[in-house]
Amino acid sequence: MDRGQLSLSVVEAGVGVVLVLAVTMGFALGVPSADTETPQLDAYAEDAAAVLANEPPRHGGETRLSEVTQSRKAFDREADALDARVDRILGDNLLYRVETPHGAVGYERPASVPTGHARVPTTGGEVTIWVWYA
Repeated sequence: MDRGQLSLSVVEAGVGVVLVLAVTMGFALGVPSADTETPQLDAYAEDAAAVLANEPPRHGGETRLSEVTQSRKAFDREADALDARVDRILGDNLLYRVETPHGAVGYERPASVPTGHARVPTTGGEVTIWVWYA
């Protein structure tokens, strides 16, 4: 009884086709990209926090952030200035929210977009700065 055998060149051609298809699919579908938005947004938030944590207060306290955490009255007095200052620090392509124990300034934080954040402890409580792309 004769048995049929594939020639070695046909097997090599089949392996070559599979290899070419695998490489082509790799280029066509690509590889999943790394999450580059969140670390960058965290860096923006940390930069804004560092600037605010080292700025002198407008009226009283150790820093601008400690001033807005002293009391509800101090927050209300400084809220507009804090909002304007954060807006100048971050620029046009970013939206933000600064949360203090006595209130918040900025925009409502959306649930469906990547965000970055930074926390700054102060004598009056913790301040959290959230940042996301506009």
